[in-house]
Amino acid sequence: MVPQMGTFIGVYLPCMQNILGVILFLRLTWIVGTAGILGSFAIVSMCCICTLLTAISMSAIATNGVVPAGGAYYMISRSLGPEFGGAVGLCFYLGTTFAGSMYILGTIEILLTYIVPTATVFKEGEDAAMLNNMRVYGTCCLVLMALVVFVGVKYVNKLALVFLACVILSIMATYAGVIKTVIAPPEFSVCLLGNRSLRNEKFETCAKTEVVKNKTFTTDLWPLFCNSKQPNATCDEYFDLNNLTEIQAIPGLLSGVIKDNLWGNYGPAGMWIEKKSQPSVPVQEISTDTNKEYVFNDITTYFTLLVGIYFPSVTGIMAGSNRSGDLRDAQRSIPIGTIMAILTTSFIYISCVVLFGACIEGVVLRDKFGYSVKKNPVIGILAWPSPWVIVIGSFFSCCGAGLQSLTGAPRLLQAIARDGIIPFLQVFGHGKANGEPTWALLLTVGICEIGILIASLDAVAPILSMFFLMCYLFVNLACAVQTLLRTPNWRPRFKFYHWTLSFLGMSLCLSLMFVSSWYYALVAMVIAGCIYKYIEYRGAVKEWGDGIRGLSLNAARYALIRLEEAPLHTKNWRPQLLVLCKLDSDLAVKHPRLLSFTTQLKAGKGLTIVCSVLEGTYMTRGNNAKTGEQNLKAAMAAERTKGFSHVVVSSNLRDGFSLLIQSAGLGGMKHNAVLMAWPVGWKQARDCSARRNFIETVRETTAAHQALLVAKNIDHFPGNQERLKQGTIDVWWIVHDGGLLMLLPFLLSQHKVWRKCKMRIFTVAQMDDNSIQMKKDLQMFLYHLRLDAVVEVVEMHDSDISAFTYEKTLVMEQRSQMLKQMQLSRTEREREIQSITDVSRGSIKRKKSPGADAPPLDTPSIPEDEAQLIHDRNTASHSATNDKAPGATPDRVHMTWTKDKLVNERNRLRESMAVKDMFNMKPEWEHLNQSNVRRMHTAVKLNEVVVKKSQNSQLVLLNMPGPPKNMKGDENYMEFLEVLMEGLDRVLLVRGGGREVITIYS
Repeated sequence: MVPQMGTFIGVYLPCMQNILGVILFLRLTWIVGTAGILGSFAIVSMCCICTLLTAISMSAIATNGVVPAGGAYYMISRSLGPEFGGAVGLCFYLGTTFAGSMYILGTIEILLTYIVPTATVFKEGEDAAMLNNMRVYGTCCLVLMALVVFVGVKYVNKLALVFLACVILSIMATYAGVIKTVIAPPEFSVCLLGNRSLRNEKFETCAKTEVVKNKTFTTDLWPLFCNSKQPNATCDEYFDLNNLTEIQAIPGLLSGVIKDNLWGNYGPAGMWIEKKSQPSVPVQEISTDTNKEYVFNDITTYFTLLVGIYFPSVTGIMAGSNRSGDLRDAQRSIPIGTIMAILTTSFIYISCVVLFGACIEGVVLRDKFGYSVKKNPVIGILAWPSPWVIVIGSFFSCCGAGLQSLTGAPRLLQAIARDGIIPFLQVFGHGKANGEPTWALLLTVGICEIGILIASLDAVAPILSMFFLMCYLFVNLACAVQTLLRTPNWRPRFKFYHWTLSFLGMSLCLSLMFVSSWYYALVAMVIAGCIYKYIEYRGAVKEWGDGIRGLSLNAARYALIRLEEAPLHTKNWRPQLLVLCKLDSDLAVKHPRLLSFTTQLKAGKGLTIVCSVLEGTYMTRGNNAKTGEQNLKAAMAAERTKGFSHVVVSSNLRDGFSLLIQSAGLGGMKHNAVLMAWPVGWKQARDCSARRNFIETVRETTAAHQALLVAKNIDHFPGNQERLKQGTIDVWWIVHDGGLLMLLPFLLSQHKVWRKCKMRIFTVAQMDDNSIQMKKDLQMFLYHLRLDAVVEVVEMHDSDISAFTYEKTLVMEQRSQMLKQMQLSRTEREREIQSITDVSRGSIKRKKSPGADAPPLDTPSIPEDEAQLIHDRNTASHSATNDKAPGATPDRVHMTWTKDKLVNERNRLRESMAVKDMFNMKPEWEHLNQSNVRRMHTAVKLNEVVVKKSQNSQLVLLNMPGPPKNMKGDENYMEFLEVLMEGLDRVLLVRGGGREVITIYS
């Protein structure tokens, strides 16, 4: 570890430590020879600009407060949130781990190619043998390095300056060699057969024969292409037809070879390395026996591949920020040290590109391993005073970089694990007593072994390039987001940044990812996306004040303003629900199935606000409100309901629900429908608060032009885990409500609970209506609405009206007036009304034929005031018309009584009632409410038909009639709804909001 320093040197030196990598084992000379000077300049420039822009963004983030240990992971996670931080942190960890694999492979490659080439384990099959040797020696080297790191990281830190000295010494030797070429170029030559470069480790003289004492002898090169050393031996055809030429490997800086090296020489694997300007006689047949004596491409080369191979050389910019915990003044040291290191390395890389192209012959530049120059590294023959300076320096540099990777990667994983954002990684947060990440080191070694088993440095380099580029991309994104949001806490001391620079850096990183390897880029993005979603769903909730939250708030504000600018079109209408929940005495949700039904209806789309009201004052029940809201959130999570929860405290429940109906939501995101459960115990309540609250809710939603959904027997509704295998969803379409009755079953059928249920639509007609035509019109209307449903028209007699229904209503009306005159208490009134309704309902159930006790009434003509159940025969066409005219008046179902019928029934009831003698008062029959008689008749007759048709259906949807205008008819209204739903299990009463919600147009 670099000693604690207050200056930029503490950051500058670690960033410089990895510079030698590309010069040798990432083969900058080979890149220059293959891509040409111009192509290599473009590659180096793109990578250096990308890292410089990233360093500027990183400097801004690093100087915006104290950055503890964790480096890039800490900066990204605290700027973009735990999801992005965890995803990018793991990508950075994988990149660092694969960097360790790359450095170890580079170490073994230098060892087996240049230092001890005879130490190979596998001898046969040169290509496969080399890969297997890399695997064996790489694994041994990995285990050795892991043991060093496990024993004590202090030894690694002490050797850091030694490894850095090797880097600096190698760079100085390279520049010294370039200067020396001006005076005296190195005495290395290349042997060409025709225009093809030959491997010269097996011969000394570049000639077919040589003359010794006037005698001609064949050279060591002869038997490589001929079947014997004799001059008359049979030789390879190309060898016979072409001459041998010896040229200088390093002509020198002033030789003019730079003109030949400007352009690239890409080619497939196995292509000979040729000097284009050299004459050559081609042949038709190629001898496989002599092909191994030429120098050729070991892999297919193209521009984008070279970008991926080169980029790891500029990945050292995070080394300084990773040491932020060891710096006395990190906010001053990180920007200066990192940017100066990038500028220095950029100068070295670009100057090396130009100098290599100006000094070295093209066929030598394209020789990746230096086979044409006695198997010396190409940079080695350029360096002064000896190639061994480069060999030894690069060997120790690779060892040091590998140890640094094995030291840094486990600590990064430990930091991620200790944050607790990824549950399954928590085991890697533990280690030895002194804090060393033992378990993280084991995982790092295992992943690093995967890279070593690949055994190809050219294949490993693009992998880690993807992960590093992903990390750099999000560093730029974090800076851009923070700058654009202008959050009050964004006050970096580093002032030389701008969001456009960050955006440019982000775009360049993304481009380099797909340029270098599009499939690796997709894999890296999929890995990061999977980690992001995992943290989002399973990770711990962390509030770090990240920029993504601020970005979400800004986006939400902008979207809300835009939503409020224009009215919602019918095509975009969906139920935005305000769910009125009740909490029990323990502040738990009383009907959790109401939330299940919300989930099934919404499927996570649109707005859902789940709310409740506590009675009292906020000063005394504030804590209860918070507890209730937490319970609501827990119940929503259990039922997978996506939305918002809110609990308010009000002096009474009525005012609280009224306030929620009026003010819930914000701007364009307001509810348009209210969902609640049917008040089951409204009859048994000692006071009429339940009934009054329900009816007032109906009135207020009507006044606010909001739809109302009332679920009866909500606890019998299916849960989210249930699957209804069969059955129907029955819609009783009595009046036109804007299409809400038809839209709701369609939305339910999208959920897996109701998916296998069929939709049936019933409409009611009187006997003299054209039922066949009505059914055809409705089917055509459903076809245009793109809804699949079975249509059935139900015909009802308008004259079969049961006497007990009329009697039940009149008794209720008369008893209500008598109770008013007696001035009984509210509780006693409720008890009296309940007893009458119970007796009447019992009589309804005992009747086999509802019209048995009432003589049939002849009605040859049906005037406007006569009893009839009417549904407009043109309902379907009227609905289609309403699609274009939302303000049109909907159809109504109404029931009236003839005057003669009413008088006869009054007389009969008057004779049977002895109650007037008991109270000694005269009933005021003239003021009886005849509309209640009509409603009760409608309820009973309609209920009979609905029960007959839909008793076994999974869900019944009914039109909900409007409430009475004054409070005098509240009891009758509730009783009317009870009778309407009697005998049905799951019922959803639906009242439209006064606008069209479904359209036949696209």
